[in-house]
Amino acid sequence: MRVNFNLNIRYELTLENLSDSRVFLLRLFARRDSFGCFAMETGQFLKFLRPYLFQLPPSRTAVYARFFSVNRQDPVKTRSSRRSRLQNASCSRHIYTSAAEKPADIVTDVPKNEVVASSSRQVTVDNRVQKLRDFNALHYPRLGSRPSRISIPSFRERYQDVATTPASEEVILEGRIMSVRRSGSKLVFLSIMGGYQQVQVMVSLNQLSEPKPEPRQFRESLHPLLRGDIVSIKGTAMRTDAGELTLKAVEVPTLLSPSLAPLPEELTNQETMVLNRHVDLLVNRRTSETFRLRSHLIKSMRDFFHEKDFLEVQTPILADYASGAVARPFLTSATEFPEKELALRIAPELWLKRLVVGGNDKVFEIGSSFRNEGIDITHNPEFTMCEFYSAYSNLADLISITEDFITRLFKHAEHLIQSQFKSLVEPKIKLPERNWKQVEFIPALEEILNIKFPDLSEPDTLPKLVELLGGRANLTQGPELTLPKFLDELAGQYLESSSYEQPLFIIHHPACMAPLSKSFTCPKTGQLVSARAELFIEGREIANMYEEENDPFEQRRKFELQLESRKGKPAADDEGPVEVDESYVQALEHGLPPTGGWGCGVDRLVMLLSGATRIGDILSFGNLRNVVSIRQAAKEA
Repeated sequence: MRVNFNLNIRYELTLENLSDSRVFLLRLFARRDSFGCFAMETGQFLKFLRPYLFQLPPSRTAVYARFFSVNRQDPVKTRSSRRSRLQNASCSRHIYTSAAEKPADIVTDVPKNEVVASSSRQVTVDNRVQKLRDFNALHYPRLGSRPSRISIPSFRERYQDVATTPASEEVILEGRIMSVRRSGSKLVFLSIMGGYQQVQVMVSLNQLSEPKPEPRQFRESLHPLLRGDIVSIKGTAMRTDAGELTLKAVEVPTLLSPSLAPLPEELTNQETMVLNRHVDLLVNRRTSETFRLRSHLIKSMRDFFHEKDFLEVQTPILADYASGAVARPFLTSATEFPEKELALRIAPELWLKRLVVGGNDKVFEIGSSFRNEGIDITHNPEFTMCEFYSAYSNLADLISITEDFITRLFKHAEHLIQSQFKSLVEPKIKLPERNWKQVEFIPALEEILNIKFPDLSEPDTLPKLVELLGGRANLTQGPELTLPKFLDELAGQYLESSSYEQPLFIIHHPACMAPLSKSFTCPKTGQLVSARAELFIEGREIANMYEEENDPFEQRRKFELQLESRKGKPAADDEGPVEVDESYVQALEHGLPPTGGWGCGVDRLVMLLSGATRIGDILSFGNLRNVVSIRQAAKEA
């Protein structure tokens, strides 16, 4: 189509260059010095272009919004006299409103599948606030005594049988309005949600108790109600002609907390979802059910350990030393100890084993750990771990407990998804009844690679192994490469992939990969290996377990070997302890019984059982990158 604005400017707009036409619109409206005010004042010239302003690409919405948020209430005094006359007409530009003047009580239209763009959002909120004030509905009352109040799930359960309705007993339901359907001036249907369930409410002027409001009062009381508002409604249970359980209101609904910002019908843009998780939870059932499944699974974990007489404990998160794993810690300080460098824990392991030394034979902890490392679809610097330590347990016991534990959670997840969380997908992998597949680390790799490993306890093993492979493995190279890292990458490339077919235990890792584990000489290879096992399911590490080293002399030697192996590494890449943990070695001198230790990444396990593909999907507010963006996004809005 051809457009002439009678401003000696001619533009060609076609469907093929629609995105370019949007850019043109931005330039057109942004050029206030030429004809912006004229265009806004005589909005008919641009009215035909308004459809192109809807359904903007979500990732670019904020950019468009910034252009359209230009306000001309204070124009530069040196402009032409014509513009000076126009400046008195207050005119605020934004995406979702027409240039034409609107009554104050008309709420700006909002796209159903997105949160309102940044600049337009404030205009929408301001209009909503003004409307509520006009109807004297902008209140946030305290809750009084409500002896007849019941939850929506309890209401649905109490009156689930047809024989129980209609009921004469009056009850009060409270919840968030999810839809408003008006049928004339005297009848309104609401759908309200609470306790993750919804119920229909019928508000009919003719059905209200005496004294009934006047028709005008009835209309004005219900007119401000919108999707997202939180209300309290008194009524009785009934069923419609279609058989739907409904609360028949006997009083006009009370607005408890109005929703000033519009609640969209849909939310699909990933960035918008994670930066507005509160809206995502209200709109997307899958998001809500994923978090609820996570809560149920963590409760099931606790129940499993409590049933086996484990003691749940909480160990320090902040200390002057981070140990228990090979990882880079987060460092900080405290005003109480300004001279000390403190660290967030990377694992609770050494604290828990101290408790076993103290006579607590079975302990477990579910809590946060922190590792100052990268972010990807399965890793986040802050994550939840479950660890347990059981005195007088060996590796076979740990594997047996793991099979029972994972089987229980799989069955529980399947039951919940089938009965409650139907938006989620059941885990596809089938678990064997018993005796899950096991492969030994070194023999399996030697068979696959058709090589014989050199003695892995020798200091020059790494270059020998690299030369032996002859470039067959696509692995990390450089000064930061260590033997444990190299071996771990080999396992990831050649062993872990078979866990897509069935759960897989990789057992008996080289001793250098588990400095806190007991070790022994493998009868098959003659190598020094650890009494360790890792469980993989669908390519993901689910659990790590080993018999704990309880010999204080051997533990000190392993700490020293670990430090020796890091000599020559760049300082910026330092990971894990930088000194022997003398306090832990001294604790071992009091006697640690033969103990089995076990750790599980809760986040990855929930991903597996919920069908989530990104770790951010099962975290309350996404990964760390998302979390640190929330406040900034709000400021920009």
